[in-house]
Amino acid sequence: LRELPANEGEARSRWQAERRVLLEKAEPPLPHAEAYPGDEAESKAARLNFIALVICLTVGTAALPHVLMRYYTTPSVRQARESVFWSLLFIFIFYVTAPAYAVFVKWVIYNDLVGSSLARLPAWIASWGKIGMVGIEDVNRDGILQLAELTLNPDVIVLATPEIAGLPYVVSGLVAAGGLAAALSTADGLLLTIANALSHDLYYKMIAPDASAQRRLVMTKGLLLVVAMIAAWVASLKPDGILFMVGLAFSIAASAFFPALVLGIFWKRANKWGAIAGMIGGLGITLYYAAQTHAFFGGSMAAAWFGIQPIACGVFGLPLGFLLIVVVSLVTPAPPQQVQELVEDVRYPYLDPDEA
Repeated sequence: LRELPANEGEARSRWQAERRVLLEKAEPPLPHAEAYPGDEAESKAARLNFIALVICLTVGTAALPHVLMRYYTTPSVRQARESVFWSLLFIFIFYVTAPAYAVFVKWVIYNDLVGSSLARLPAWIASWGKIGMVGIEDVNRDGILQLAELTLNPDVIVLATPEIAGLPYVVSGLVAAGGLAAALSTADGLLLTIANALSHDLYYKMIAPDASAQRRLVMTKGLLLVVAMIAAWVASLKPDGILFMVGLAFSIAASAFFPALVLGIFWKRANKWGAIAGMIGGLGITLYYAAQTHAFFGGSMAAAWFGIQPIACGVFGLPLGFLLIVVVSLVTPAPPQQVQELVEDVRYPYLDPDEA
C-alpha cells in the first residue's frame, strides 16, 4: 500500500511520467551519429539547446566556487595564472573526451546488443539489472532484443562501459574507484565552500562581527552538517538523473556568480548593491525557469522559452545578471576609492621584486 499514490496529484504525476517514457520508446530510432536528428523544427531546437548548454557549462566552470577557491592556494599571481591554464587544459580534455565516450557505448549497443537473443545476453545485463540500472522487456515476445525494449539508466553509462566493451572487471573497479574519489572530492569541496561562505561571509561579516574564533569554528562545523543533510535529502528525492543535476549546478553557478565575477574585476563602477541584485536576479530567474519546465517541480515544457530545456536554464539568468549589475550600480553610489584601487590591483597586480 505504501507504493500506491498518496493523492490524485501524485497519481497523475506518475502516470504522466510513465506515459512520457513509453512514448519515447515508441518513437522510431534516430539516425546514428547524426548531429541534430529529427525534422527541421526538432533539429533547430536541438541545435539551440546544444548551444545554450555549452554556454552554461563553459561559463559555469569559470564561476564554480569550489574551483575558484583552489587558486588561492598558489603563493603568487604568476603561479595562480599558471594554475588556471593547467586546470582549464584538463577540463577541456574532459569535455572533449566525454562525448566520444558516449559514442563508443552507443556503437557497442547498436552493433553487439540490439538484435541478440535474450537467452544469450552478456553478463553485465543481469548484474546491472539487479540494481535497477538496466531493464529489458520483451514486448513482442520474439525472444530478440529490440532497441525499444532496452532501458539503460544514463547514470550507469560510465561505470558499465568497461563491461560493455568486454574489458576485465579490474578496469570496471578502477573506473568505479575513480568515480567515487571524484564524487567525494567534489562533494567535500562544495560542502566546505558553502559552509565557509555562510559562517564567514554571512554570520561573521554581517550578523556577529564580534564572534570569537571558537564560536565561528563551531558555527562552521554546524553549518557543514546542516548543508550535508540537506544535500542528502535532496538526492534521496531523485528529482532527475545525475546529468541534469550536474547541468543545473553549472547553470546556477553561471547565472548567480559569473556576472558579478566578471564585472567586479573589469568594471570599477560595479558596487556591492549591483552585485547583490545581479546574483539574486540571475539565480531567481534560473530557478523559476527550472521549476516551470521540469516535471519534478510540477512544470512542463509547454511553458519553455524558445524550447530551451531546464538543464540549460542558466542561459536566461546570465544576461539578466549582467543587466541588473549595470543598472543597479549606476543608480547607487560608486564604490570607495580604495575599492576601485583594489580592482585595479586585481587586474594589474604588482609583481614581487624577485619576479620582476
